Amino acid sequence: MALTDTAVRNAKPADKPIKMADEKGLFLLINPNGTKYWRQKYRFDGKEKLLAHGVYPDVGLKEARGKRDEARKLLAAGVDPGENRKAVKAATVMRAANSFEVIAREWFEKNRETWVSNHADKIIKRLENDVFPWLGSKPIAEISAPQILDVLRRIENRGTLDTAHRAKGNISQVMRYAIATGRADRDPCPDLRGALPPAREKNFASITEPAKVAELLRAIDGFKGTFVVRSALLLAPLLFVRPGELRKALWADFDLDRAEWRYFVTKTNTEHSVPLATQALAILKDLQALTGHGKHVFPGRDPQKSMSEAAVNAALRRMGYDTKTEITGHGFRAMARTILHEELHQKPEVIEHQLAHKVPDALGTAYNRTKFLQERKAMMQLWADYLDKLKAGAEIISITSAA
Repeated sequence: MALTDTAVRNAKPADKPIKMADEKGLFLLINPNGTKYWRQKYRFDGKEKLLAHGVYPDVGLKEARGKRDEARKLLAAGVDPGENRKAVKAATVMRAANSFEVIAREWFEKNRETWVSNHADKIIKRLENDVFPWLGSKPIAEISAPQILDVLRRIENRGTLDTAHRAKGNISQVMRYAIATGRADRDPCPDLRGALPPAREKNFASITEPAKVAELLRAIDGFKGTFVVRSALLLAPLLFVRPGELRKALWADFDLDRAEWRYFVTKTNTEHSVPLATQALAILKDLQALTGHGKHVFPGRDPQKSMSEAAVNAALRRMGYDTKTEITGHGFRAMARTILHEELHQKPEVIEHQLAHKVPDALGTAYNRTKFLQERKAMMQLWADYLDKLKAGAEIISITSAA
């Protein structure tokens, strides 16, 4: 006789397990502790087997019968429902193990030691905020180009096209890692070529006209802020390194006797050398008396940390400069690059090496720390002397103009 909802609900436990039969092999197993389990008996290849369909009341009578009927359809097709369930479960576990997020985090951990911490933080935050919520749970081998484009469009639509391009690059890197480790067959990202508008090149505000550079240098000389920030301002045009590299400079990386600063380039984690002109050495020796007992050349309010990344730009604004349209901390690099080439006629490849830019090299020494070192030493002193003359108001005549 078939079970009813009332009979199932009112069934009481006994000292021993009780089986209440329904129909077509389904029964309710009631244990002495009162728990009720749905079970189904069936035969496959002449052997009697048992299939579990859940716990009552989480699974009601109607749902249990539906599961029974699905199992009977498999039996009719010559499939063992118990083995089929194991295969489906294994496939589900495999899909979860090969999800985009799992593989992306594995790729990240494999590579994070090759990146500087700031760069690594940006990558994982980009994935966590902009990619994982929509692609993270999907099996990586099943992700399609339209699905990736949908993620990139979300980023683009909030006005951050550059981030969309960077996210696409990270997704492609994860896909290629999945291919290399046998968990995907192809990377759909190349199919999206042209789907996103090209990212606009970001040009940092800079001053490259010598007369205006002279005004800026005199303004820096007259800066009334802290000695640490003033020292950073004085060194920024002399060294023209990336702002983050300047503010995070460590005394351990300086050899003042050899007039050299060695550090690792943040973008490539490769060693770079900055020859120090006599003017830069003088500033650093003055600063060493104040901060040389600590780790950071430019400590912040907390001596264990470097000064704020906003400090130099804030100082420029205090001096009356618009950091969006006139000059920014990063703009000292463009200033040096332009004037060294156009006014002082230095070789572009020497300038590029001093800027720690990647320079194509048939010998494979694109980031060689000592490349053009003697030429760069001479160039850095020439540059410092030129800035001194500008600041003093001496007439600087471009060789090009004179010719």
